[in-house]
Amino acid sequence: MTAGFSRSQSELVCDDQSLWAIADQVGTPVYVYSGTTVRARYREIDDAFGGYPHRVHYALKANSTLGLVKLLRSLGSAADANSIWEIEVACRAGFTADDVVFTGVGKSAGELERAVPLGLRAINVESPGELDRIEAIASRLGLVARVAIRLNPDIDAESHPHISTGLKSNKFGVTAEAARAMLASFVRRPHLRLVALHAHIGSQITTVGPIRDAARYLARRAGTLAVQGVALEYVDVGGGLGIAYDEADVLTPYEYVGAILDEIRPTGLPVVIEPGRSLIGPAGVLIGTVVDIKPRAEGGEFVVLDAGMTELMRPALYDAFHRIEAVRPRDGAPRLYEIVGPVCDSTDVLGRNRTLPPLRVGDRLAIRDAGAYGAAMASNYNRRPLPVEVLVDPADGDETAWRVVRRRQTVDDLLALER
Repeated sequence: MTAGFSRSQSELVCDDQSLWAIADQVGTPVYVYSGTTVRARYREIDDAFGGYPHRVHYALKANSTLGLVKLLRSLGSAADANSIWEIEVACRAGFTADDVVFTGVGKSAGELERAVPLGLRAINVESPGELDRIEAIASRLGLVARVAIRLNPDIDAESHPHISTGLKSNKFGVTAEAARAMLASFVRRPHLRLVALHAHIGSQITTVGPIRDAARYLARRAGTLAVQGVALEYVDVGGGLGIAYDEADVLTPYEYVGAILDEIRPTGLPVVIEPGRSLIGPAGVLIGTVVDIKPRAEGGEFVVLDAGMTELMRPALYDAFHRIEAVRPRDGAPRLYEIVGPVCDSTDVLGRNRTLPPLRVGDRLAIRDAGAYGAAMASNYNRRPLPVEVLVDPADGDETAWRVVRRRQTVDDLLALER
């Protein structure tokens, strides 16, 4: 079997399964995920640690479709959740409380009331006030809450500013000064247990410098605590490993992990990482059908798909680039196209000035590397239903099996909560 997405007699396939045939059966828009790609990418980042103690916590925010979360759990992954609802998804996927770290800059009182009694591996604390609220709940319940302090190291991730989280101008984490006061307070807080220091400086990181700098920052502060007699259980360096949306060179998992271990190894502490995009991004494509083609004043033509910003928000939100290709390319001279969606909004553009083989109404296009922050960010704008999702993965000994892991929404689903 050819793993991942490849061409078979010019047609784009997923793990040897025809994407055209899948779309025929379930309709479009449809997300299709390659189980073999998920497995390979998880193994690669896990193996990069060699024998060094570590734990991979998959970041559910990238894609929390239950079938994919279950697949990652079966590979040995733990979970990183950014809301109490993601924690519930993780639990339904079979993770135990000790498998879950709870991240998030705005954990509500209700979320904390539900999270503290669970006995999570850690709640990554974002502020002095949040630490106080966790302590109050734990004290009232007679529990000891396991917490990590999220530090803001003021390090530029060198990625898009909307996904940078480690600068002092960002809302995430606490400053060094605030952290010192918080850490010193643990001696008089019997209902809190400090288990780790945490930093996550951003997403889609493609150079080694920011990763190395963040790991060094954590290592130094962990070393200071060790001198003071504070024994941490691990350090959490977050996620952020980028992928090659445009096929440019990016960090390999071995370069990423190597930079982390170069800095953390002298502490002797185990490492937690929280990858999301790097595990699931290249494993997914969004398939849309051409519903119209019309002239474009700037040259070329508009190609209107039945998939757009309601299915894949990244281009509209971040001006993000995704490769786009015909599932079954036609013969003929390439033409210039603007690939747009059906949504009543001028930001609904999936690809600008793309050169593709000639297209006709009814053809299907694949938007590549859409496994992360695609389905997870989809919306019902224009009352459009969320798309169907398909996982291609060996099942019951059948290496050609694929299955629907999330059915398409219906109007009844959309209106079920309304009166």
